[in-house]
Amino acid sequence: MKNKNNSKANFYPSALTIAGSDSSGGAGIQADLRTFNAFAVYGCSAITAITAQNPQKITAIQAIDSEVVGAEIDAVLAEIPIKFAKSGMLFNQEIVRVVAEKVKKYNLQLILDPVMVSTSGAVLLEQSAIEEIKKSLLPIAKVITPNIPEAELLLGQKITNEKELIQAAQKLAALYNTDVVLKGGHFANTPEAVDIVVLNQEAYRLKSPYLKNCRHSHGTGCTFSAALCALLALGTPLDDSILDAKTFVFGSLAEPVRVGNNCEVMYPPEMDYSEHVSLIGI
Repeated sequence: MKNKNNSKANFYPSALTIAGSDSSGGAGIQADLRTFNAFAVYGCSAITAITAQNPQKITAIQAIDSEVVGAEIDAVLAEIPIKFAKSGMLFNQEIVRVVAEKVKKYNLQLILDPVMVSTSGAVLLEQSAIEEIKKSLLPIAKVITPNIPEAELLLGQKITNEKELIQAAQKLAALYNTDVVLKGGHFANTPEAVDIVVLNQEAYRLKSPYLKNCRHSHGTGCTFSAALCALLALGTPLDDSILDAKTFVFGSLAEPVRVGNNCEVMYPPEMDYSEHVSLIGI
């Protein structure tokens, strides 16, 4: 991770997260800004929804008016020259439309994490918004980072093994002319956590050891896409950014912090875990 520049006069890279707020701090805007900070990237935000939640459940959601979301993005970009942005929970069709408009207006390089359903089962994206994402956002994203349930919703098909995971990633890349990181973490009881990456239509396996008995995975998707966004904002090539983002997530899972009697959460790591992660062509 990059050290903070000692001279305040020097340029400091910035990135933008467009996502929902997690009141417990484990995912969403809070996880994104924490991740940006870990990479010494100045974080800006456009909040799309307020959620009442903890690592176990979501009890309430209040969407932000889409015009306000657009105004948040306009206000940030009026003063801060941001190139890379990531999106997470967008919740409804109107917000998706506004985000797509702003991505095009400001020529943002978007890392799209299509957050749809929480681990606890709460719906985080309305059905009409799913169709709007397919129409407006997926075709203009630089990289998309769905997990297996999200890819299944986007493609209308089940993914039950690695062969289908590879086919799904390739299909998404071809359909939307974008690079893809299809996260395979929902396949449990395996020795490795394997994601499928498609870059310029070439497929790769992105691998790390599978951490057994890990009960603090809340926020992994947000953290990965935020790390990827931060690394790109620092000028890191895309393939290295994907590898380093996976390393950051693995380290965050390997070094959780305890915030309650029975509550551990992932947190930016102190050690280097790069030897545990690989990106290998298929």
